[in-house]
Amino acid sequence: MTKDSEVTPAFSQLALPEPLLRAIKELGFDRCTEIQGLALPAIADGHDIAAQAQTGTGKTAAFLLGSFARLLQHGGSERDKNQPRMLVLAPTRELAIQIKKDADDLGKYTGLTSMVAYGGVDYEKQRNQLANGVDIVIGTPGRLIDYFKQKVFNLKRLEICVLDEADRMFDLGFIADIRYLLRRMPEPEDRTSMLFSATLSHRVMELAYEHMDSPVALKTDVTNVTADGVRQTLYHPASDEKIPLLLGLIQTLTPDRSIVFVNTKRIAEKVEAYLTGNSVACGTLSGDVRQNKRQKILADFTSGQLNILIATDVAARGLHIDDVSHVFNFDLPQHAEDYVHRIGRTARAGSQGKAVSFVCEEYAFSLPEILDYIGESITTEPITDDLLIEPLKPVWGDSSNRVQNRQRPSGRRGSGNSGNRGPRTKRSHVAASTLSAAGTSGSAPAASPGANSTAGDGAGTGVAKKRRRRRRRPKTEANRSGGDSGNR
Repeated sequence: MTKDSEVTPAFSQLALPEPLLRAIKELGFDRCTEIQGLALPAIADGHDIAAQAQTGTGKTAAFLLGSFARLLQHGGSERDKNQPRMLVLAPTRELAIQIKKDADDLGKYTGLTSMVAYGGVDYEKQRNQLANGVDIVIGTPGRLIDYFKQKVFNLKRLEICVLDEADRMFDLGFIADIRYLLRRMPEPEDRTSMLFSATLSHRVMELAYEHMDSPVALKTDVTNVTADGVRQTLYHPASDEKIPLLLGLIQTLTPDRSIVFVNTKRIAEKVEAYLTGNSVACGTLSGDVRQNKRQKILADFTSGQLNILIATDVAARGLHIDDVSHVFNFDLPQHAEDYVHRIGRTARAGSQGKAVSFVCEEYAFSLPEILDYIGESITTEPITDDLLIEPLKPVWGDSSNRVQNRQRPSGRRGSGNSGNRGPRTKRSHVAASTLSAAGTSGSAPAASPGANSTAGDGAGTGVAKKRRRRRRRPKTEANRSGGDSGNR
């Protein structure tokens, strides 16, 4: 939604129900964004739609407002309490939670009930909510299929189905789960279906034509794939310069709220350790972080307690956090679409933001594809000595112990192997001391040179040989007898 556009229609011109107009007014919006202006009339006319628009242009509000209007106008048919009227599928837990929050804000006066279902937490709580009955179910495919197979709910009376970020569903391997749910809904002509995404690939459109009723393709007139308010820059550091450069840019740009994107959990832990060690408040959001901890980190980041969020692509889609001033691509994404979604976390709803990307030797191969996809060039900035800050010692959190042991030079072997080698080294020093004492003590018995040599071997190395014999069985009987005769 937008506050100052003179081109798109006002919400009051779209004949939306009064409860929706009241909520929109309280949120401070008057006019639609371009995708909302296209989608809302099509939904009101009963068309299935496949809509594509830039990230941050209000796609979530478009399908929620359009869907709520239809649910209010039609009133619903006779149904059991475990039969929802609307289902929204999202690829990630964070996106599902965000959609639920927007649904609560926009539908607060409608009387429609909603719930969110996703993995990781609140299994029985979500199950009971679903069994007790709600109008709108928002969730990720895996948890929903789990409940469906337990017959907690069914989709026989479903009126509206929405797939948000459908292309991401393909990327994450959810397509079989989506088809499983779609085949258990009413026939396409008996429900309203919608696809919304910043990118709609050919395979997504194939899914649309397979499971939708002659969908109308909607696309905004904006030619740029990326939002106009994002200022993009590139730096070309060596891999070992990325941490110093990130620290230098944070110090130079002083971002109020920023997201640092990485490609793997291991690098996320490394970046967090160095930022923490250099007194930068941050938190990490990755797929294997416990869900309650992920929500706490997001809440702290949203409230301003954390200035920097380090994230894998789990946070690249659907998260709307106000006033994110900077996005740092610490690792250049390996897919061009992910670049668009990452930098779309800033400059949302017509605001301004900056996107800084590091093109190191490991991920430089992704740059040509990204430039070709966005259809524009990106300014390259030089790396000066002032931007490279020598980092202080990293501080590893509990979740990073594995990386700590692997990467810290002094601890590479310290926790496991050195503990075993230490006692053996100590014993070898004791043996050497014993040999020295045997050779210099006045009480040592006199012997011939040959005997002295044998006695010295026995005093100095006999212990080591004896231990080796306990660990290694002699290969031949001759070796064993020869050793015994020597001792005798």
